[in-house]
Amino acid sequence: MLEIYNSLSRYKETFKPLHEGHVGMYVCGPTVYGDAHLGHARPAITFDLLYRYLMHLGYKVRYVRNITDVGHLEHDADEGEDKIAKKARLEQLEPMEVVQFYTNRYHRDMAALNVLPPSIEPHASGHIIEQIAFVQKILDKGYAYVSNGSVYMDVEKYAKDFPYGKLSGRNLNDIVTETRELDGQDEKKHSYDFALWKKAAPEHIMHWPSPWSEGFPGWHMECSTMGTKYLGERFDIHGGGLDLIFPHHEAEIAQSCAALGHETVHYWMHNNMITIAGKKMGKSYNNFITLEQFFSGNHPLLSKPFGPMVIRFFILQAHYRSTVDFSSDALEAAEKGLQRMQEAYARLQKLQPIANSQQPIAELVTSLRARCQEAMDDDLNTPFVIAALFDSTRAINTVWDGKGTISEADLKELREVWKTYAIDILGLRLEADDNANANAKAFSGAIDLLLGIRLQAKQNKDWATSDKIRNELTALGFQIKDTKDGFEWSI
Repeated sequence: MLEIYNSLSRYKETFKPLHEGHVGMYVCGPTVYGDAHLGHARPAITFDLLYRYLMHLGYKVRYVRNITDVGHLEHDADEGEDKIAKKARLEQLEPMEVVQFYTNRYHRDMAALNVLPPSIEPHASGHIIEQIAFVQKILDKGYAYVSNGSVYMDVEKYAKDFPYGKLSGRNLNDIVTETRELDGQDEKKHSYDFALWKKAAPEHIMHWPSPWSEGFPGWHMECSTMGTKYLGERFDIHGGGLDLIFPHHEAEIAQSCAALGHETVHYWMHNNMITIAGKKMGKSYNNFITLEQFFSGNHPLLSKPFGPMVIRFFILQAHYRSTVDFSSDALEAAEKGLQRMQEAYARLQKLQPIANSQQPIAELVTSLRARCQEAMDDDLNTPFVIAALFDSTRAINTVWDGKGTISEADLKELREVWKTYAIDILGLRLEADDNANANAKAFSGAIDLLLGIRLQAKQNKDWATSDKIRNELTALGFQIKDTKDGFEWSI
């Protein structure tokens, strides 16, 4: 049975969906005002992994991942210039042109990373009416107030009836101490009150009519609104990056409790950060590397281009709740690990069984599925899954090298486990696409042709030609091995 981390209570427990056989999952998606970077890739891959595994277990999953196209504000959820509006102003575009452009690029990058599309991908800008209605519910319950056309959550009043800060483990005194002073604080009763609706300044491009002012919803409102719209007033899983616990997810809990009288989320899940030199990677720190730069190698911190599957493998090598520190060396190591898996998988497809084989590798094969299952059930422990698959490459290489045999049943099981866990659940593309297969076939044919000419030269005692072909291929990185039947080569 799947166990997942419940950060609300800080312990693991057996996963129990609210509705038998069905799982509702909401994940905070991107704010589309720039290209996706490695920090965006981690939550996308983490929750894609969970989505895949839940479906593998037989659950029918409704996966909702939102698009924030109203725009987060520059400095805080309450103050500053809307990032999408700022981008539109600088590039002289309509805000929705900015949104569409970067949404398309985000989808392209996610497809490259083999991230499955969600069941529903709602846009914040398409749910303004619902967000206004949600704000009105909170006002009607007495947990919010209107000030100068804006609506704010009355955190102090809310905290008298509900435990504010339970997700992040903060108390109200801590929050008071940590809250920064920002422009426009005189509108609020307290500095820690957060905006549910903001009155738009005259120069603000993106705004909508409401009972309180021409304005726009607060940052936290979209997720509370769209989560309950598509998954109901109570649903199973809400996920996102660790940096969203406070204030975003804490505010979501407050909004839901204030409007509905109860929490909506059963399990909260958060992936940890990707860092560079120990500092969080992100646009606000100006230390991010876009996925496009990874794929092209066009960044001073990159030694070379890295393919999408290298990025995915790099992220899956670490547990989703651990910090991952980026370096080009770490990516090169991940690339080598992925190449080992791809080579083992290619060999696995070519192995031939021997009837009634009783080789000692059989035990390793039969235990592989259980090891992978146990690792995934242990809070999605992908490093252990990868380690188990690497262990099985010993069996694959033993048979490949002619030092062992494998039965038809064991070979079938080995192939099924690799497909299930490496491809279907981890989401790794270990097989090349049709064009790559054609290119690889032509490439292999050319090398075989050269080595065939070398073999003929050896038979004719033309040592100069034989040595020239071998030496030049070796200099290019090929390893050539003469065998009793001819030759073998690898890169």
